[in-house]
Amino acid sequence: MNIGTAAERSGLPAKTIRYYEEIGLLKPDRSDNGYRDYSAADVHKLRFLQRSRSLGFSVEECRQLLSLYDDQERESADVKAIAQAKLAEIDRKLAELAGLRDMLRHLVANCHGDDRPDCPIIDGLSGEGDLRSAAACHGKG
Repeated sequence: MNIGTAAERSGLPAKTIRYYEEIGLLKPDRSDNGYRDYSAADVHKLRFLQRSRSLGFSVEECRQLLSLYDDQERESADVKAIAQAKLAEIDRKLAELAGLRDMLRHLVANCHGDDRPDCPIIDGLSGEGDLRSAAACHGKG
């Protein structure tokens, strides 16, 4: 099948499919006239990549996962280790975002939001106000 059909069936743009081919994640056959010729297996791998990327796996992690996908002798422990590492990374990012949210919430709560020029948010962002104390309160200092 051509790249347009593969794109339609996989849910990925043709540009992304070409990129995956360029970086070696996918190697479709070429017809006699040089056009890419995607198989059903290629489309399945494209869907696999699309799902993996949507879960936050990097291109290199996807490369590892595809390698394990193709390896019929793989150990599921290898796949689980990659997934656990990604889960730990997501948990770290969530904790960081929660800290940032708490810090910003603190700054917003302490700003009167009126017609006076003094503003704890500006002071905090400029390093003159309570951003540092807010950071210290939330383990960011």
